[in-house]
Amino acid sequence: MTKPSRSCHDCDSVDRRDFLKVVAASASTLGAVGSGFWTLPGAYAAPSPTSAAETAVGRFYNSLSAAQKKTICFGFNDPLRQKINANWQITKPTVGTDFYSKEQRQLVDEIVRNVTSKDGYDRLQKQMEFDSGGIREYSIAVFGEPGTSAFEWELTGRHLTLRADGNSVDGVAFGGPIVYGHGEETPKENLFYYQTQQVNEVFKALDANQAKSALVATAPNEAAVALQGPSGKFSGIPVSQLSADQKGLVEKTLQVLLAPYRQEDTDEAMEIVKAAGGVDKLHMAFYQQGDLENDKLWDIWRVEGPAFVWHFRGAPHVHAYINIGVAGQQKAATNS
Repeated sequence: MTKPSRSCHDCDSVDRRDFLKVVAASASTLGAVGSGFWTLPGAYAAPSPTSAAETAVGRFYNSLSAAQKKTICFGFNDPLRQKINANWQITKPTVGTDFYSKEQRQLVDEIVRNVTSKDGYDRLQKQMEFDSGGIREYSIAVFGEPGTSAFEWELTGRHLTLRADGNSVDGVAFGGPIVYGHGEETPKENLFYYQTQQVNEVFKALDANQAKSALVATAPNEAAVALQGPSGKFSGIPVSQLSADQKGLVEKTLQVLLAPYRQEDTDEAMEIVKAAGGVDKLHMAFYQQGDLENDKLWDIWRVEGPAFVWHFRGAPHVHAYINIGVAGQQKAATNS
């Protein structure tokens, strides 16, 4: 199948250097052991080296030849691990080329299936097909050595970054910042339009004064997702100002947003939210900018708190950047 030639000028227009700076700043914060932010409970749900995806990562890594490892494998501390963008690939060989064997391509599919829910897997398959011609056009990178205490498998390409790390970076959901998106510009046909509908259910539940506080004229840079910690300044309405029913709707919305991913990652994400003060510490902002169809169903929105950023830019098409993590929890890397 020929790779689609859809343009993505707006993907390329993001200043990659600025984005890498904010992600690097976030990663630096996450590495500040003893910084006095929060501590997570002693036991909580999270992926492990023996989780289904990570077990498949180990088999994938062990199947690589020396030449393959030289091309797609890096030390765990390589700065490439902490860089993401809506339209880039860490390594050049793509999944569909003869660089990989049939068995290795099957393992890639197995890993993706196991870091996502059933709906998430199906949805991302459609997204990758639409945006690039399928997973065959995406690339793989491996950081560290699977089976040790510090490793990460990463899939990158247009509108998608997925990670599997066996909780090598403790207290950081998904192994680090991730990205998803979809190039479809008709809102109701976008694969993630349901998320905008759900988030706007919260807006509809606000009274006039709350709505005024929640609605912001201009959105921040979509790539500005560095974690701010407890002293951060967040736009929109504090969830702490909402009623119990409204807070319940926020909690439901978080569940909807996290639903495409495996349960272990979503559980860890919610534990991080809880450890940082719960939903009361989150803010929700809806941006007048980019209101497609002028229907006041806000297409650009952001949920943010001390340890949580979910920025969704639905206009002209979806770019979503997620960064969830608690400072002071990063394990020392053993593979450099």
